Amino acid sequence: MALTFDLFGTLVDIDYPIDPAEAVARELESRGVQVPDDWHVAYGEVHIDAPEGAEVPLPAHVAAALDSREVDVSDNAARHAVVAAFDPDVTRRDGALEAIRAAADRGPVGLLSNCSVPELVPRTLIRSGLRGEFDAVTTSIGCGWRKPDPRAFEAAAAALDSAVDDLTHVGDDPAIDGGIESAGGRFIDVTETSLTELPTRLEARR
Repeated sequence: MALTFDLFGTLVDIDYPIDPAEAVARELESRGVQVPDDWHVAYGEVHIDAPEGAEVPLPAHVAAALDSREVDVSDNAARHAVVAAFDPDVTRRDGALEAIRAAADRGPVGLLSNCSVPELVPRTLIRSGLRGEFDAVTTSIGCGWRKPDPRAFEAAAAALDSAVDDLTHVGDDPAIDGGIESAGGRFIDVTETSLTELPTRLEARR
């Protein structure tokens, strides 16, 4: 049986920018981009008509927000600004590594993370000491779909050569991570079963 973990809020805590729009604006300005006066309004608007459940990469959103105010920016500048704005300190949660390895003892184990920021997931895994612990890493920016859309869980299952109805997903948000149940799999809520308790629960299910 395959198992996937959510990343942010489940395995690690990170210090998100208090004001993401402002953080992105500072990085754009440092790269010579003229940020419009109503940037916070533009940042909060929808500029890309994506299908329901689809992920919109944040650099694409930023570039489209600037374009809506007639500000030209290269894709490269938008990407670098976003990556720099989301460069967090990372804290690995107690029991995270042990839970991952306990899961790996019973089958393929993967990561499934909603993340619209390029490079953030691999950087977080390096800083938390979790790089190399997963058989597959699936992100919404990579597969194109955000949890709880079933296609996100299907992509994660496929990456582990598993069927989605054989997948258990561990996360901290029933409304998002719990979407695995609608896809046919099982959900373990770490707010009810902590990471330190998870190895015992998995052993009981053998």
